[in-house]
Amino acid sequence: MREPHPDPRAAAWPTPFHSRTSRLCRTNDWVRWAGYTTVQVFTDVELEYFAVRNASTLFDLSPMVKYRITGPDAIHYLNRLLTRDVSKLRPGRVAYSVWCDDRGKVLDDGTLFRLSDSEFHLCSQERHLCWLLDSAIGFDVTIDDISEDVAALALQGPTSCAVLKGLGFAGVEMIKPFHIAHFPFEGDSLMVSRTGFTGDLGYELWIAPAKAELLWDRLMQAGSDLGITPIGSRALELVRIEAGFIATNLDFMAADQALRTNRGRSPFELGLGWLVDFNKGHFNGRRALLEERRRGSKHCLVALDVEGSKSGNDALVYYKKNKLVGHITSAMWSPTCKRNLALASLTLHYGDSIRDNLWVDIYTHRELKWLRTMARCRIVKRPFFDPARRKTTPALDF
Repeated sequence: MREPHPDPRAAAWPTPFHSRTSRLCRTNDWVRWAGYTTVQVFTDVELEYFAVRNASTLFDLSPMVKYRITGPDAIHYLNRLLTRDVSKLRPGRVAYSVWCDDRGKVLDDGTLFRLSDSEFHLCSQERHLCWLLDSAIGFDVTIDDISEDVAALALQGPTSCAVLKGLGFAGVEMIKPFHIAHFPFEGDSLMVSRTGFTGDLGYELWIAPAKAELLWDRLMQAGSDLGITPIGSRALELVRIEAGFIATNLDFMAADQALRTNRGRSPFELGLGWLVDFNKGHFNGRRALLEERRRGSKHCLVALDVEGSKSGNDALVYYKKNKLVGHITSAMWSPTCKRNLALASLTLHYGDSIRDNLWVDIYTHRELKWLRTMARCRIVKRPFFDPARRKTTPALDF
């Protein structure tokens, strides 16, 4: 039940891949993630972005918080914790999930791996050990923080399957989206899941830290003729916006970290109502979410197509240019979609019944001067980018 709590004044920890990433990071652009030091940009954001969409890339996922949940009551416990029905998740599968506080506000989102009838792994952005333990009272389960015990890489992009086949992983192309497979690797076991945060063909690889460097080297060697490139968090941020994925503490505040009670958001307000199953029995936040469904939500998260090419990061959204109705949480100019994309949190019923005549107030800084642009926007569906190769099985080599 241990959970590391690094001193914020101390130097960040190296990940199991640090010896490799530090050698390739030419910008010396680093950022702290969950107490670890990770790369923001290796060489150039644009080059790394295009590598995701046209070749294959490696992203160090090791700082992701990982919990092992085991025991005879594991399913009942997780059904108490998460909003979706965990009993429908079969062994060898992965499910996207959210969990809420008693007010029905989202604490975090993450991926739930079911490895067997009674063993699950829960991966998240933020640390939640105290909440997990409090929720486990009365259940016969064991919860362990295994963040330090598992090294993880995201291998993403059109040629990612070809790279894995180059390592001799027979049948890897038959792994379906959100499925898991295991392969022998240098006397150990490598877990491969067809998951990722890019909205493209891709996999996440899970290995013991002692084999991390060897796995990196083998992947770089196998992908040397397929354009394999390491990427940092800034390039990942661009592709996740194109995929329409939300990020904790960017598109919504984790409920336990919000200082103001009106800053939290429910699954309904994040467009995640499909993850809420009221038929499975009681779960954290159920009463509050039932009441919200009855009376209606106060906010909604929408995808916007913004006119022009000026990115609307942190911009305000207006109705008829004069009534403030929300703000943009994430934005980018998409080189692939050739569009100005944004995710925005709006006050209902703007974004719901009122969808026209919305404007984004964009400020851009150019050579010590601020320029203001009022750009018209329209509400569109997520994801912005959804290639067929993301779901095609068997996966192609490209």
